[in-house]
Amino acid sequence: MNIVFLGSGNTATIMARLMYQQGHRILQVWSRSVAHAGILAMEVEAEVIESFSQINPAADICIMAVSDAAVPVIASQLSLRKKILVHTAGSVSIDALKHSSLNYGVLYPLQSLRKELSFIPEIPFLVDGNSDDVKIVLTDFAKSISSHVTLATDEQRLKMHVAAVVANNFTNHLYAMAEAFCSKHQLPFELLHPLIIETASRLKQGNALDLQTGPARRADMEIVKDEPELKNLYLTISESILKMYHKKSELR
Repeated sequence: MNIVFLGSGNTATIMARLMYQQGHRILQVWSRSVAHAGILAMEVEAEVIESFSQINPAADICIMAVSDAAVPVIASQLSLRKKILVHTAGSVSIDALKHSSLNYGVLYPLQSLRKELSFIPEIPFLVDGNSDDVKIVLTDFAKSISSHVTLATDEQRLKMHVAAVVANNFTNHLYAMAEAFCSKHQLPFELLHPLIIETASRLKQGNALDLQTGPARRADMEIVKDEPELKNLYLTISESILKMYHKKSELR
């Protein structure tokens, strides 16, 4: 596929690298920052463009990998006729692109992506299109770069986006709080690394509901003293666990 990228951030960079490695041709890169566009373009042997009017007519797909808020703003400036235009956002409707091209869709990477990564992680893709033909093209294209490709409507994609925020962003926030707690008390957070890795790896062996361990799962009462912020979080999550496994809370 011949591809044009609109964006040069984490998502655009990782996706461009992946597609480039799999033999797709990145024709052009546009970004609000010409310098950032240049860095990505050099890496994937592409041309830097500064205007949407410069988009190469030979492109098969134009990928808008920008922030959720920027999708409708940029879409309003595009008129790509029959060229397939996609965005990569989890919480933005496919209809945000309906006035920008006759063929449009979504290519949502369900993964936490950072351009500083030295390797590309496994990336599931949720795909949608405004017609059956576009869905087929985008599904086949996604399968060329991923072994996990699923068709998903706006509603399904949004729900998966919410689940991803809970599973990834919220979990990482808890890691950060645990790390700060350890640092405050001169304890090595690195001692928790094996536990964190083991907890995540167990999910491949069963469902999370059955794999839950810990004091709240046993309905044991443990209170964090002299740590107001951590105590409140501890009580809230422990109560949630109690409700899930014991149908009532004894914490408050």
